[in-house]
Amino acid sequence: MESNTINRKIEKTIVSILLIVGGVLVSIPFFWMIMSSFKPNGEVLLFPPTLFPENPTLENYINLFERLNFGVYLKNTIIIVVMSFVGLLFNAMAGYGFAKYKFKGREPVFYLVLATMMIPAQVTMIPVYLILNEMGLTNTMTGIVLPGLAAAFSIFLFRQFMTTIPTDLIEAARLDGAGEFYIFFKLIIPIAKPIFAVQGILTFIGAWNSFLWPLIIANDESLYTLSVGLSLLQGQYASNYGLQMAGAAFMVVPIIIIFSFFQKYIVEGFTMSGLK
Repeated sequence: MESNTINRKIEKTIVSILLIVGGVLVSIPFFWMIMSSFKPNGEVLLFPPTLFPENPTLENYINLFERLNFGVYLKNTIIIVVMSFVGLLFNAMAGYGFAKYKFKGREPVFYLVLATMMIPAQVTMIPVYLILNEMGLTNTMTGIVLPGLAAAFSIFLFRQFMTTIPTDLIEAARLDGAGEFYIFFKLIIPIAKPIFAVQGILTFIGAWNSFLWPLIIANDESLYTLSVGLSLLQGQYASNYGLQMAGAAFMVVPIIIIFSFFQKYIVEGFTMSGLK
């Protein structure tokens, strides 16, 4: 018995060491990218490469906003993120409706929503573009954010979670005179905080990284996002690696920070939503 305990401790120690070493090795390129964003362009190309900057500078970050339009790209990306969270609220309402309201055709409609998850987003881009073009919404911020307000996967997760909420609790609130919106905002949302957390993280990451659709729908550079701007940066300043590293760091670091703080909610949210 004691021998088995010792063996388990040894195995746990070895696994921990391997994970730490693997994590350090994987993080070295990312750390080098961050450090290179503070290097002059000539220092980035030194061989052998240096990990820490010998002459640290903020010039690359300053150039992103003074010589390029990263301020405009950042504003557009933040708008998309905010509107995506509005869409997240709509998805929560839809999931609540499918979970707790009984209406004719509920199951077929829900299965139809699930069926759309099997269609790649690239397949629907041309039809959606044509529809928005007929509505006069191409090359507008409305055209960029509108298709992303509803997401089948998000509706599915909310529905799965909200089926676990006792119906008797909702009925008791109705007997006390609570309206439907009051029940949703004051009762359902506080209970559904775990799934809101996980969906909020996924929504932020998806909106922050939005690239293909803004590139397709927008012809005006003033409507481009950070991802599109980073792609332009790689084309226009292909030889300025310090500037490219600064753009990539500015793009990636917020996602790393958000994910590091809230990654546990992703597992908890999936588990509580019934995904095994």
